[in-house]
Amino acid sequence: MDTQNDPFAFFADWMKEAEATEAVDPNAMTVATATASGRPAARILLLKGADARGFVFYTNKQGRKAAELAANQQVALLFHWKTLRRQIRIEGVVEHVTDAEADAYHASRPRVSRLGAWASDQSRPLSERAELERRLAEYDARYPGENVPRPPHWSGYRVLPDYFEFWQDMPFRLHDRVTFSRTAQGGWDRGRLFP
Repeated sequence: MDTQNDPFAFFADWMKEAEATEAVDPNAMTVATATASGRPAARILLLKGADARGFVFYTNKQGRKAAELAANQQVALLFHWKTLRRQIRIEGVVEHVTDAEADAYHASRPRVSRLGAWASDQSRPLSERAELERRLAEYDARYPGENVPRPPHWSGYRVLPDYFEFWQDMPFRLHDRVTFSRTAQGGWDRGRLFP
């Protein structure tokens, strides 16, 4: 395993390999949140941006995960690429993306997805699928054409990592585990863990 000193570059290298080998959604990640009292929840989301600032995903900010992130900004991400026999764990806190970032990403989505951001009361009870379809039709009529504005309740989060673990499967369960921990000075301490 290459032991680069920059965890973001390390991530970018592994993501590039995953994009070349994973057939479906190499950017899929588990996002784990917790309530203020510590009750955890996890779900699969798609990574929509990654750079030296952090890792970005988008969501309805009236749903359960947004409520948990408002109460407890600690979050964990997990990427698992079965064909590569690798995983990356990332831990940190979240911040909101800027309105300009959210607007730009929203505009890049397919039209039906943009309408869906208006129509869905994410994580709330739905009596039947026909209700969602009716609401989608209402917003389709309200916003004809390609100009579908971003709803005020839909935006993104950036995970600001303070810990990474790069896990590579090895024979006989003698796995390779490389870690990066954020220092008080803003740099990174690299280490290894026993398998």
